[in-house]
Amino acid sequence: MGDIESRESRFRRTFDEYFDAVSRYCHRRLPTADASDATAEVFTVAWRRIDDMPFGEETLPWLYGVARNQVRSSRRSVRRAKALRTKLSGQARHPEPSPEVVVVRNAEQDELLASLAKLRPADQEVLRLRANEHLSLPEIAVVLGCSHEAAKKRSARAMKRLRRVASLPEPRGAIQGLPAIQEGGDA
Repeated sequence: MGDIESRESRFRRTFDEYFDAVSRYCHRRLPTADASDATAEVFTVAWRRIDDMPFGEETLPWLYGVARNQVRSSRRSVRRAKALRTKLSGQARHPEPSPEVVVVRNAEQDELLASLAKLRPADQEVLRLRANEHLSLPEIAVVLGCSHEAAKKRSARAMKRLRRVASLPEPRGAIQGLPAIQEGGDA
């Protein structure tokens, strides 16, 4: 118990004696919010490494070394955040759909789900594995316990049945003999 008390009292003395110096060091190098965080982090490191912290005249230089690392880390974080903001600013922004578009999409989705419910459970499962779980054909084959070719055929047949039940037109490429989306999906 005495060891814990001595570690706590040593930390308290270090904090009381050097907090202002470390805080000024960080504030001279970073914006206020970042400097406050860096200062707090310096003393977190000091607490975790209290047994490694030197005594006497070497304490403040040691704390400055920790602070220097914190300042560098903070600057790296700021640079990374700035680079990310720059990168994201170049991304296309997609406007929110209008209420009319949302209503139409919801109605179409309801019709499609009603059509899906009319299919056999095996067809529903294949289509749900594909659409909801985003599984590839080899993964669907594992789930269904069949070969890759069998999963591909089941997926194509289920999609064809869904199109028929939902009265969906064939994809344009399929009419010309080239499927717009390969019936079985990814190989």
